[in-house]
Amino acid sequence: MLVDSHCHLDAGEFDHDRDAVIARARAAGVARQIVPATTAAGWPKLRALCAGADSGSAAATGLFPAYGLHPMFLAEHRPEHLQALRGWIEREHPCAIGECGLDYFIDGLDTDAQQHYFEAQLQLARDFDLPLIVHARRAVDAVIAAIRRVGGGSGLRGVVHSFSGSRQQAGQLWDAGFLLGLGGPVTYPRAQRLRRLVASMPLEHLLLETDAPDQPDAGIRGQRNEPARLPQILQAIARLRDEDPQAIAAATTANAERLFALPAHVSPA
Repeated sequence: MLVDSHCHLDAGEFDHDRDAVIARARAAGVARQIVPATTAAGWPKLRALCAGADSGSAAATGLFPAYGLHPMFLAEHRPEHLQALRGWIEREHPCAIGECGLDYFIDGLDTDAQQHYFEAQLQLARDFDLPLIVHARRAVDAVIAAIRRVGGGSGLRGVVHSFSGSRQQAGQLWDAGFLLGLGGPVTYPRAQRLRRLVASMPLEHLLLETDAPDQPDAGIRGQRNEPARLPQILQAIARLRDEDPQAIAAATTANAERLFALPAHVSPA
């Protein structure tokens, strides 16, 4: 059973057929999904989705929430949201803090404000001993510096999702206790540096993800992505590594279980 380590199943793009999307994921062998937040306003919807009206628990639904403040939505964040986030973590016991991080790709996003929110969430991860789900677009070096600055020797851990940096940056993240989340981009032949990295990187540092509804794989270019596409990511990585897909599936699932402290999968009745 695969784990989609990054899927925005609470996004509005899924409002009209979310149950069918979840059913397709399960049929494809994607039994569990990590669902990171983006804004404080979205936390209640995310909590309700992962709890499920009938099941009452993430373990039963297979959907596990992470709460955080995404750098791309900087305009919606307020300083008081950081204190609110502390309260949500205390009450809800999420599997991770995120999605948080830095985005130096989009023009107009204040870098100092991004840094403030990111470092505050790194501190929360230290305080609660939780992993982080990190966004790092054109900002991998700055993310690594912040992790070192706040974490020091405290044992911060997590995943840099949709990693697109260099082998050297990857090694620095592994040394800092972070895994790499890889998804749709690795299926495109033009992503040569990423494909070389995944072909040779240690398997214990790899997580599979879709980032649905975004980042569709090459087979559905330009379409809405969904977690049922995760096996396509697995197959692409297996071809690049010339390894058994089942072995990669087992290793990446174990990695996700270890990082996010996931309970045993509960099969639906």
